Amino acid sequence: MTMEAVLESESENDAVTRLEARYDPSFVARLALREKQVQQSYRPIIQIHKWFARRPGSVFRSLLLSEFGEEPLATDYYTGQSIRGVVADPFMGGGTTIFEAARLGLSVVGGDVNPMAYWTVRQAVSPLDLDRFKREAEQVVADIRKEIGDLYRTTCTECSQQAEVKYFHHVKTCACPSCGEEVDLFPGLRLAEAVRHPREVYHCPDCDALREVGKSTDPRCPECDYDLKHRPTSRGATTCRHCGEQFKFAPLLAQPPQHRMYGMEYRCDTCYGPVRGRQFKTPDAEDLARLERSRELLGQWGDDLLIPDDVIQPGDETNRLHRWGYKHWRELFNDRQLLGLGLLMRRIGEVENDEARYALATVFSDFLRYQNLLCRYDTYALKCQDIFAVHGFPVALLACENSLLGVPKVGSGSFVHFVAKYVKAKEYAKHPYETAYVGKRKNVVPIVGESIEAPLVDAEPSAAVQGAWLAAAPSQKLALRPESLDGVFTDPPYFDMVQYAELMDFCYVWLRKFMGAHAEFAPETTRTDDELTGNATRLRGMQEFAAGLSEVFCQMSAAMKPGAPLVFTYHHNDSEAYVPLIIAILDAGLTCTATLVAPGEMSASLHIAGTKSSILDSVFVCRAEDGLAEDLGNVKQRVEADVTAMREVPYEPTQGDVLCLEAGHIAASAIRHLRATWDSTAPLERRFEIATEGVRMVRAVEEGMSR
Repeated sequence: MTMEAVLESESENDAVTRLEARYDPSFVARLALREKQVQQSYRPIIQIHKWFARRPGSVFRSLLLSEFGEEPLATDYYTGQSIRGVVADPFMGGGTTIFEAARLGLSVVGGDVNPMAYWTVRQAVSPLDLDRFKREAEQVVADIRKEIGDLYRTTCTECSQQAEVKYFHHVKTCACPSCGEEVDLFPGLRLAEAVRHPREVYHCPDCDALREVGKSTDPRCPECDYDLKHRPTSRGATTCRHCGEQFKFAPLLAQPPQHRMYGMEYRCDTCYGPVRGRQFKTPDAEDLARLERSRELLGQWGDDLLIPDDVIQPGDETNRLHRWGYKHWRELFNDRQLLGLGLLMRRIGEVENDEARYALATVFSDFLRYQNLLCRYDTYALKCQDIFAVHGFPVALLACENSLLGVPKVGSGSFVHFVAKYVKAKEYAKHPYETAYVGKRKNVVPIVGESIEAPLVDAEPSAAVQGAWLAAAPSQKLALRPESLDGVFTDPPYFDMVQYAELMDFCYVWLRKFMGAHAEFAPETTRTDDELTGNATRLRGMQEFAAGLSEVFCQMSAAMKPGAPLVFTYHHNDSEAYVPLIIAILDAGLTCTATLVAPGEMSASLHIAGTKSSILDSVFVCRAEDGLAEDLGNVKQRVEADVTAMREVPYEPTQGDVLCLEAGHIAASAIRHLRATWDSTAPLERRFEIATEGVRMVRAVEEGMSR
């Protein structure tokens, strides 16, 4: 059924078959909460490349089907679709809307000011010959392993055979201001807990060696009786082991800190089976010589390698790196890492097929997250952690250097592991599936006839022939046809969000060296004044945020067909934080016809645990009409309905959830109240005052009713 036929079959006031009535919050929440626990299993497409704060694909599939489907949502959800229409996402980010809409057969328009977002979505959507990609990847790995594989090998302490290193462990050092000797900055001495390894593993400073001991509250070195629970460095201060001087090391870091390799984890094919637990060792002379050999080779070949020398620009997130003495991105890598990465990228550049080469370059960009000196070692899980395990640039005193190429199904974070992830992502793109539960039994349900892959086009596509138009540009500058969009579905930025552009520059500066001929990679940084976030460094405040959001919503509204929805997710527990959204919606000539509820975060998310933050999003449905015929009820009634729907999942909303849902409904009520008298030509400061007063008025009325 075409989108035109759907629209013709509905009268202006017939909302029965539209999103507002067909959306099932309990059904959607069950899907979304499960998905967010292990999102890469439910939506492997996200493994194309790291992006931040991706909303559940199940939520956007449900929203799209609630608007455009024909059967009950629970039926449509597990049925292959072929819907004709054009859907846009002006803040496509990691691509959730684009992926879910393309699956349904819709043509898509996606815009984002960040070129890394553009490239991630492009690679997910663009068709790829997977067999060719896998052959090229295998040859690249074989060639690099032949060239420098020895730098990632060691001698097994059990059988004296050569073995593959999984991780090298480094500690930051600084010179003692008193005696000039190098001092290790160990915050603690334990390397591995006795959980996935039968014994605790510690570094003994007196022996300068790794020691394994039984689990104890008073661990001591079995050779020299050193107190292993001692913390040599704490709160920016340390003690020199050579002269006993106590000093603060932070002010001494005008240059990037040096590192010393003190431990290794490896896997010997001969001994690994009989050995209980993991294999750790203290680096021997050959291991140290290999590291020195890396330094020598980098000196010989470095000028011919695509290693970026870009400056780390000041920023809200990157200033932390400056405080540690890091001024250039390449300083976040040691010599062996720079050598291996430079050789690997050069070899990828020799792949003749464009799409296979682009795919391998994307794998390279993504796996950089595990190939730098900001990576830490998880002492419990015994594996390398992603640089973005926390959304920022936390600089730890201990660093984990991962194997470059890796061994399939051994360890994590190496190139072969990311190739495997990419293959899985593209297999899912070609043949998507959903996951259904019968009781506690999990069933994979193939969705026959759907595909995320779609032809790339360079202008707005039509509904008749599916196409994907993706742009690394501000969405308010996209050339869209009037009344051409059947809907806009998005997850817009919020004012005080994490500075994702500053984080993604870490990957971008490498990919830019490789993709320099592409116009999207012309800027030196992913940062731009067109970003719609607050940023103290760039002097972007709430006014700039509201003005930019209004521009985008007005652009989208002008391109939407009569009656088409603008749908977006949002959450914040302060109702006045919604003022820029209220301004943007009203400036665009829209009103809020419904405010729905959907999970947006994982319930145990590291970023919100222990806070009053919500995992529940308000889903705003906006159209250019007066709203639904039925009474929407007051804010308290609507929040109670949302809470009841979540309890049916079952999920018990937290205090933070309730505050966010309440704030969303207050904002929606303010929009409906202000719409009749709204003047979009009034000065922005005046619109701020009116919208803020509207929110306060609704909140006061609600508080009065609850007394």
